[in-house]
Amino acid sequence: MRGGLAGPRVLLRRIREIMAEPLGAQDRLDKIVVQIASNVVAEVCSVYILRADDVLELYATEGLNRDAVHQTSLSVGEGLVGLIAAQARPLNLSDAQSHPGFAYRPETGEENYHSFLGVPILRAGRTLGVLVVQNKASRSYYDEEEEALQTVAMVLAEIVASGELELLSRDGAELNLSQPLHLEGLSMAEGIGLGHVVLHDPRVIVHELIADDLEAEAVRLDEAVKLLRLSIDDLLLRDDVAKGGEHRDILEAYRMFAYDRGWVRRMREAVRTGLTAEAAVERVQNDMRARMMRSTDPYLRERLHDFDDLANRLLRSLLGEQSAVSPENLPKDAIIVARNMGAAELLDYERGNVRGLVLEEGTHTSHVVIVAKALGIPTVGMVQEATSLVENGDAAIVDAESGQIHLRPAADMQSAYGEKVRFRARRQEQYRLLRDEAAITLDGVNIGLQMNAGLLVDLPHLQEAGCDGIGLFRTELQFMVSATLPRKNQQEQIYSAVLDAADGKPVTFRSLDVGGDKILPFISLAQEENPAMGWRAIRLGLDRPGLLRLQLRALLHAASGRHLKIMFPMIASLDEIRDAKELLNREILQLERHNRKMPDVLEVGIMLEVPALLFQLDELMDMVDFVSVGSNDLYQFLFAVDRGNTRISKRFGHLPGSFARTLKQIVDAGKRSGKPVTLCGELAGTPLGAMGLLALGYRSISMSPSSIGPVKAMILSLDLQKVTDFMDGCMKSDIESGDLLDLLQDFANQNNVAI
Repeated sequence: MRGGLAGPRVLLRRIREIMAEPLGAQDRLDKIVVQIASNVVAEVCSVYILRADDVLELYATEGLNRDAVHQTSLSVGEGLVGLIAAQARPLNLSDAQSHPGFAYRPETGEENYHSFLGVPILRAGRTLGVLVVQNKASRSYYDEEEEALQTVAMVLAEIVASGELELLSRDGAELNLSQPLHLEGLSMAEGIGLGHVVLHDPRVIVHELIADDLEAEAVRLDEAVKLLRLSIDDLLLRDDVAKGGEHRDILEAYRMFAYDRGWVRRMREAVRTGLTAEAAVERVQNDMRARMMRSTDPYLRERLHDFDDLANRLLRSLLGEQSAVSPENLPKDAIIVARNMGAAELLDYERGNVRGLVLEEGTHTSHVVIVAKALGIPTVGMVQEATSLVENGDAAIVDAESGQIHLRPAADMQSAYGEKVRFRARRQEQYRLLRDEAAITLDGVNIGLQMNAGLLVDLPHLQEAGCDGIGLFRTELQFMVSATLPRKNQQEQIYSAVLDAADGKPVTFRSLDVGGDKILPFISLAQEENPAMGWRAIRLGLDRPGLLRLQLRALLHAASGRHLKIMFPMIASLDEIRDAKELLNREILQLERHNRKMPDVLEVGIMLEVPALLFQLDELMDMVDFVSVGSNDLYQFLFAVDRGNTRISKRFGHLPGSFARTLKQIVDAGKRSGKPVTLCGELAGTPLGAMGLLALGYRSISMSPSSIGPVKAMILSLDLQKVTDFMDGCMKSDIESGDLLDLLQDFANQNNVAI
C-alpha cells in the first residue's frame, strides 16, 4: 500500500484484539490511537469526543502532549476539528496551518505538524467526535488512508455509543450521545406521555463490524442486494401498482435507487477494507445520511428517506431480523416513534403499555392519528428526523398539548412533567365526577354532548365520559384496518354491537368516507393531485353503488326494531342527496319484500362540509332529517387551507368572523326549518371553541371522548345569554380578519368560565 499503510484489514484486526483485552476505557482508547498512528505511519493520532455542550474534547492522543488530554477543547465549528464536526465531512490538508480555519492550541504542541487528515465519528448520521492524524511533512493523504480512518471511526462510534467513555467524562461534561434533546412538531392527539422510546421500525444496529472472510462477505452483500431488487420488482408487478400514476413513478424512482451502481460500488469497496457486509451498508449510509441531512435542497433531503429505507431492508436481510418491534416485548411505558404507520399497526401494540406516539410524518386526518385519538394516546406528528435522533430505550416525554418532544430529559424536567401528568389526572377525576350531571348552563339551557367514535374499543367511553350519544361513528375505520372487504354479516355484527353499547342513546352512522387520504387495501384507487377534493366519500359510494348498498343493508339489519341515524358525507349537491336516498329506499323495499323487521325510527342526514350547499340551505333542510356540520373540511374548503400541510397548518383551527358567520348561517337555517343541526369537528373539542359554537346557536356538538369532561365543566360555569350577547356584538364589529377565539378567551377570563 502507498504511504506505508499496512492496510485497513490489519488495522481492524489489531483493534479487535484491543477491544477484547480487559482494559479500562482510557487505556483502551490510548492503545487504539497508537495502533492507528502506526498503521497510517502518522506521527500524531488524536481522538476528540463531542460533549453535550457542543464542545469537542481531546480524549486521547499519540504524538501530541499527553497532558493536553481532557484539557484541550474546541467548539463545533472552531478550528479544523470543529469544522469537520460541523460539516460531518473528512478534511485532507497538506499544510493545515495555512487553512483559514486553523486554531492553534499551544498546550498540544501541534505547531510542528503540517499535514492533516480528519474524519468525523458518525453514528446514524449524528456526529459523536472527530478522528485526526498528522505528520510534520507536508503531504496529502492517500484515499486508502482516508478510507481506513473512516472505517476505524465506525468502531470508535460504537465505543462511544456503548457508554464506556462516559466514565471518563468530567462532572457536568456529558457526552453528546446522552444529551437532552428538544424536538418540535404538531399536536395531533392531546395529552402528555412519559416513558421510553420504542422504534416502530427500529434502525438496525450492527454489532459485527470486522470481517473474517472478505470473499464470503462480498457474496453475502451481493445476495442481499439481489433479493432487495427482486422484492422491489415484485412490488411493481402487483395489480394495485401496475397501472400508471404518480404512485408508480415514486416506486420506479425507488427502484432506480436500488439499482444505483454508485451506491452498490461504495458498499463493495467498504467490504474490501475489512468490514462485514452489514457494517459496509451502515458505513456507506452513515456517510450519505450525514451529507444529505445538511443539504438545503428539499429534494435531496426527501431522497434520504428512500436510501434509509433501502439500507434498512438490506441490513434486515443480512441479519435475518424482522421489520418491527415485537408488541409482546413492549415495555410498560412505551413511547412509539415511527416515520409513519398504519392504524392496524398501532392496534397491534398492547394499549395499556403505550404512553405516547411520535411520527415523522402523519397529519390530523391520518387514520393512525384518528385511532390514536380514539385510544387516548398523546400524539405529536411532523417531527423531523425523529427516527434518526432517538435510540431504543431513550427516556422521552411527549407533550402533545404544545407539540413538543423532550428526549433524555433532565431530572427536573421529568419531575415537572410528572407533576403535570398528576395534575391532569386530578382534573380528569374531577371531570369523571361530572359524568352523570346534565350539561346545563347557568341560565338553564341544556346542551347535548355527543362523542365521535369509529372502533369497538371506543364504545366503553360512551358510559365513562357521560355522553348523550354518538354524534359521529366513522364506519370507514373498520374497513381501513381490514385486509379484505368486510362481508355484510361482519358489518352487521359491528353496527349491532355499537347500538347495543349505546343502550338506547342515539348513534349517527356516517356512511363509508374513504378515498383521498383514507386508503382501503382491497380497493385500487388512482393517485390524485388533490385527494381531499377527489373521488372520495359519497362520490365513491354513488359510483360504486354495490359497496354503499351493502353497507346500508347491514345498517338496516343491525338496527332492526331500533333507532337508526344514517349520515352521508361530502355531499356537494342536492342531486347527490336524492341519489343516496334512492339507494337507501331500494334497500328498504328489499326488507319489506322479505318481511324483515325495519328500524323503529329511521333518520337520514348529511354532513355539511362542502361550501356549495351554503347557497341552498333551505332546500337542503327540506330534504333531510338532520344536518351535522363537518367543521374541519368546511374550514379547509372555505379558506383553501390544507390542514395536513405543515407550512400553512397554523392558519387552520381559528375562528375568524367570516367562518363564525358561516356557522351561524347554517344553524339559523336549521331553526327556520325545525331541523336539528349539530357540529362534529376539532372546534367542538375544546372548551373555548365549544363556547363559541354555543354562542352562535348550536345546542348539540360532538367531540372525542376525552373532550367531554372539559367541555361539560365549561358549560356548567357559563351564562349562555351573556356570551351570546357578547358574540353578537363581536359579529357586528369589524373583526373579519381577527380570531374570535382570542376575544372569547378574554370573555372567559372576565366571567370565570372554566376554560
